[in-house]
Amino acid sequence: MILSLILGANNLVGEIPFSLGNISHLTDIALCENDLAGEIPSSFENLSHLTYLDLSQNNLVGEIPSFFGSFNQLYSLAVENNEFSGNFPLILLNLSDLSLSRNQFTGKLPPNMSSLSDLVLFYADANAFTRTIPSYLLNIPSLSCFDLSDNQLNGNLEFGNISSSLSDLLLGNNNFRGSIHKSISKLVNLYTLDLSHFNTQGSVNFSIFSDLKLLVDLRLSHLNTTTTVDFNTFLSSFKSLATLDLSGNHVSVTNKSSVSNPPLLSRFNLSGWGVTEFPEFLRTQQTTEILDISNNKINGQVPCWLWTLPNLDYVNLSNNTFTGFQRLMVPSSWQPSMNYFSGANNNFTGNIPAFICALRSLAMLDLSDNKFNGSIPRCMGNFSSTLQALHLRKNHFSGGFPENISESLKSLDVGHNHLVGKLPRSLVRISSLEVLNVESNKINDTFPFWLSSLQELQVLVLRSNAFHGPMQQTRFSKLRIIDVSHNHFNGTLPSDFFVNWTTMVLLGENEDHSNGEYMGTSYYSDSIVVMNKVLEMEMVRDIPQELGDLSYLAYMNFSHNQLVGLVPGGTQFLTQNCSSFEENAGHFGPSLEKVCDIHGKTMQESEMPGSEEDEEEVISWIAAAIGFIPGIAFGLMMGYILVWYKPEWFMNVFGKNKSRSTSSTTR
Repeated sequence: MILSLILGANNLVGEIPFSLGNISHLTDIALCENDLAGEIPSSFENLSHLTYLDLSQNNLVGEIPSFFGSFNQLYSLAVENNEFSGNFPLILLNLSDLSLSRNQFTGKLPPNMSSLSDLVLFYADANAFTRTIPSYLLNIPSLSCFDLSDNQLNGNLEFGNISSSLSDLLLGNNNFRGSIHKSISKLVNLYTLDLSHFNTQGSVNFSIFSDLKLLVDLRLSHLNTTTTVDFNTFLSSFKSLATLDLSGNHVSVTNKSSVSNPPLLSRFNLSGWGVTEFPEFLRTQQTTEILDISNNKINGQVPCWLWTLPNLDYVNLSNNTFTGFQRLMVPSSWQPSMNYFSGANNNFTGNIPAFICALRSLAMLDLSDNKFNGSIPRCMGNFSSTLQALHLRKNHFSGGFPENISESLKSLDVGHNHLVGKLPRSLVRISSLEVLNVESNKINDTFPFWLSSLQELQVLVLRSNAFHGPMQQTRFSKLRIIDVSHNHFNGTLPSDFFVNWTTMVLLGENEDHSNGEYMGTSYYSDSIVVMNKVLEMEMVRDIPQELGDLSYLAYMNFSHNQLVGLVPGGTQFLTQNCSSFEENAGHFGPSLEKVCDIHGKTMQESEMPGSEEDEEEVISWIAAAIGFIPGIAFGLMMGYILVWYKPEWFMNVFGKNKSRSTSSTTR
């Protein structure tokens, strides 16, 4: 008699067979890590003996059936990484492990969860749960891991009777507000604590965390606080700490240079703290892999000892006021393993330091927005098999476009420099290239039709150079954005010029951006600047802040994507429906809070006439009107931008199928 069916981590496709529910004596089912789709079959109602069910990491949709409430022997249920939606109505008395993470569940947490007296592990992060966290849920004595991060929960948090057995408490990236109660210091068994984006609306006493001696992972970013922190006392309290994220807290820091006996951090994020000196204690951090001290006020030179830390993988020094690098004598045995380095938006001058060319494992190098000069070093070709993104825009580089460039690149941006001559034909060897931006240089060449051989090219920006002659007809198989404005092209554009630009024609039909790596990867994101009535707007994966200044916009909808960051202010944003921003777990800010009330509903909903379908039709024509800007290049760019944020708008305008799915981008 079969009691267990374990089919996880295969390549199974299609729907879960209805007949599976006929094997009524099954106790354990694992269908995880496949490509299954559709809903949970109604025949599962027969599986009354289930003790373990794992459907995680598939493409399942629909709601969790209410008959699951009759599975009184079920102790472990995992449905994370699917597309389940709706409320979660379960009455499951014996569950010890419950994982709902990364779905589309909505509404408040079910009140009957108070009966889960044996619950040990509860993961429900990256959904759209609203309202508050019921106080009883955190009081379950057996509770060890509790994760409701990346939802839309709000209200105050009370830690008075919280279970002292908790080892992991993750509540970050919600809409909680109020003070962090000092009773949190009683959770002495915590290994992980995430309270990021907690709107404290005042001072935070960081000493309340000093009793949590077992902490390994502490995330206290973006607390909206104004306070003073004794960095030496704070950091020296944690002997086991490996991950520390304090970013986005513009606090006054004392004793930041001489930290006695600090923990050995593997990940350290101090971005946006207003720090003015390079943290000296990092010199001893031999285990540090990820370091982010961007968006501070650190000036002077980057210390040479930084590059000798043996495990550095990610270094972000961007948005400071650094002027140079201390000279580094590179030993012959030096083999750094760094993947990411950003020194963007500083005051670096002179040539690119030679040691950067020795970082042979780099996947991303961003030195944009500085004052580097001279020619782009030939050693940029040394990263033959690793470098995916090279961003050198807004510097003072001169000379010809480099012939020797890494052939593994996906993104190359050398815009706003003083490069001359022609585009080298050697670019055709970069078969993986997706983004090429050479805007605002002095390149003198004909239309580079030969770039059409790059089968992955998606963005081509030639704006503001000296390109000339006719634009030869060619086919760009995957091009989405092109800007050739402010050049010297002449001649005519045939009526069928764009017929073979198939991706633009079919955009939204057969595209899949679920991997989140269009215009970027997990390490970086590209951006594109577009012009609208002399207003420059940089299009990134956040909603551009400049949109808050556009007084002529009436309706906007950014829902059902994976946008992140601050929602812009402005009258137009404050008059939108709360639903216009839903299912973007990374969105935050006072504008969003004003739009949505404490229940996550729309404050102006009763004042907005018409159905959602009518509203989208209005949006479509407004979007089309906004996109009607002189010049074919800008029209194509703006058209894609609308498709990027809400593809069905574009399809509505041109009479395509309105039911096509939305594409999205991620971090």
